[in-house]
Amino acid sequence: MKFEKASTMHNSEKMEMPAMGVSIVVPCRNEIRHIRDFLESVLRQDVAGMNVEVLIADGGSTDRTRQVLDRFERWSKQNRVALRVIDNPGKIVSTGLNAAIRAASGEFIIRMDVHTRYAPDYVQNCITILRETDADNVGGPALTRAEGYMAQAIAHAYHAWFASGGAKFHNARYEGPVDTVPYGCWKKSTLERVGLFDEKLVRSQDAELNLRIASSGGKIWQSPKITSWYSPRKSLRALFCQHFQYGYWKVSVIRKHRKPASLRSLAPGICLLAALLLLVFAAAANLGGFAWWRHLFLSSLAILAGSYFAASFFASIQAANEYGGEFLPVFPIVFATYHLSYGLGFLLAVSCRPATRDRFTSIQKVVSAMTNE
Repeated sequence: MKFEKASTMHNSEKMEMPAMGVSIVVPCRNEIRHIRDFLESVLRQDVAGMNVEVLIADGGSTDRTRQVLDRFERWSKQNRVALRVIDNPGKIVSTGLNAAIRAASGEFIIRMDVHTRYAPDYVQNCITILRETDADNVGGPALTRAEGYMAQAIAHAYHAWFASGGAKFHNARYEGPVDTVPYGCWKKSTLERVGLFDEKLVRSQDAELNLRIASSGGKIWQSPKITSWYSPRKSLRALFCQHFQYGYWKVSVIRKHRKPASLRSLAPGICLLAALLLLVFAAAANLGGFAWWRHLFLSSLAILAGSYFAASFFASIQAANEYGGEFLPVFPIVFATYHLSYGLGFLLAVSCRPATRDRFTSIQKVVSAMTNE
């Protein structure tokens, strides 16, 4: 099957490609504000020469998302669009992705996210680049689209080196090997070989899977030709919840593999821990009457904090020069939200016992229940 509304751009070239099975897998839960735009984005895909199915795993949506999906599924059967909605009783992204992958019939698996819009050639370019590079996973850079002042500030900060730590997938122009990519495209045989997504992870399941691929000698490749636009969080509260979860679940990945995927993932937690320890040592020295040590600890804390604020100031100016001076007043706050939330989540996870094989800990359940706008 192929989408009847697919773009006809370059079809004369792409029709020469032998037909292949492609399964698009999508986790979804309570996405009423995004689901219609996402489905329209999928319908615009140029899938000439492909047999494409779309598998959407709904995690028990309590808004009107499931009703929209059910109506679209009925419509798709009448219009020869291969879309199927399946249940995701686990309710989290990793369980939904795995349910969809297990039900997939395609040779190639492409993950999509409801918060993202896709260029019409997204699917075609994923498959083409996967074949050309002989990579185990391919994806594009994390481009963003946002509406509203704060959402735009969050999106612009997302691309700044100071927020991302230099992650290559934040670089819109980079092409080459990376340690992780947004979403992903694999041969199904690759996922069967290295294993599916870790269902104990609420966040960081993509990075963990890519770490397994890299550890097995596989290659992860980023190409700017694979184009999509992510809709970032629209408020500082939602951003804090999201990156608190990122920091928390990153520790589970490190515990599992006994190494971080990259050193940048350690920086916020280490810096925050250093600041907290210096503050505790200064208070202890003050109680013990050790004035010299109190002064040393407070001076060190001041140097650490001053270095951070100086770096944030210069990063804010640089970002404002690129994206607009009107965002300068909030960039330092947005940067601090990125770093503080991630660092706090990371330290909380370090201080907690890991989950058992078959269940989450109580704290993990609380962290997993944190809602994002």
